[in-house]
Amino acid sequence: MVALGLKVYVTRLIPKPGLDLLCSFADTRIWEGELPPPREVLLQQVKEVDGILSLLTDTIDTELMDAAPNLRVVSNYAIGYDNIDVQAATERGIMVCHTPGVLTDTTADFAFTLLACVARRVMEAVRYVREGRWKTWGPMLCLGYDLYGSTLGLIGLGRIGGAVAKRATGFEMRTLYFDVNRQPSLEEELGLTCVDLDTLLRESDFISLHTALTSETYHMIGAEQFKMMKNTAILINTSRGQVVDQEALYEALASGEIAGAGLDVTDPEPIDADDPLLKLDNCVVVPHIASASIATRTLMATMAAENLIAALQGRMPRNPVNPQVLDKR
Repeated sequence: MVALGLKVYVTRLIPKPGLDLLCSFADTRIWEGELPPPREVLLQQVKEVDGILSLLTDTIDTELMDAAPNLRVVSNYAIGYDNIDVQAATERGIMVCHTPGVLTDTTADFAFTLLACVARRVMEAVRYVREGRWKTWGPMLCLGYDLYGSTLGLIGLGRIGGAVAKRATGFEMRTLYFDVNRQPSLEEELGLTCVDLDTLLRESDFISLHTALTSETYHMIGAEQFKMMKNTAILINTSRGQVVDQEALYEALASGEIAGAGLDVTDPEPIDADDPLLKLDNCVVVPHIASASIATRTLMATMAAENLIAALQGRMPRNPVNPQVLDKR
């Protein structure tokens, strides 16, 4: 039953189960364009809304909050929420929610997808066939790197990093990790070794990034770090594009300083079609699809909708970022 008077704005089409929940609860408007709503449209549409279901591509800042005097909740369809000024929201009594946990296994699967794709030069091989260059089997054709028995370095051992570590055991990989918080239980369960960042960079065959974007992690992988890596190393990034200095990455790949890279995220997003990284055979770039399974994206939509509804009903959402707001109310 639609709650009388409540208005919700959804900044992009999301899987139907989430939209159905919202539409059955409140007067719901949806931006149906492929690209995010233009800033002027967003500012206009939120004037009378009580809730916003947003994506990482939407900047929810003080200007927008001040343009929406009735706003009580921003439910982000994402694990992260660096697109939202949480402090400003808290000061205004606006609940912020996100969708953590649901992406863990799907993203870990995709990190390994990228890792195997780059290591075994899959994209190069596909182009080789499509371009009609495959004439015969050859012992030197598209030689790549084995996963089994190699050393994997994880930068960040949160939910997703831990899930990647579990998958590494199936490949009998030696797994190192660097994190500000040690995980003794995972070390014991999975045979992980906690090391400093320099050691991880020097000893790893594959380096997979699973850290949040903060002032400390911005460009934490740059020219100095690439120099420490093996020239056979492969870098995988399914975290945030800004964690890697992309200009330094290009130089490292083009010069052979490292062997390859697989990027689900870039800086900026989307990456420019003329970016030199896209011209390199040893770099695979995909459009931020690590969580893009039907089941996961549908669960995200449902969770984001349920978070928004709970907050508007005065209940504690399942995944609040600033739960203290409910106490203030």
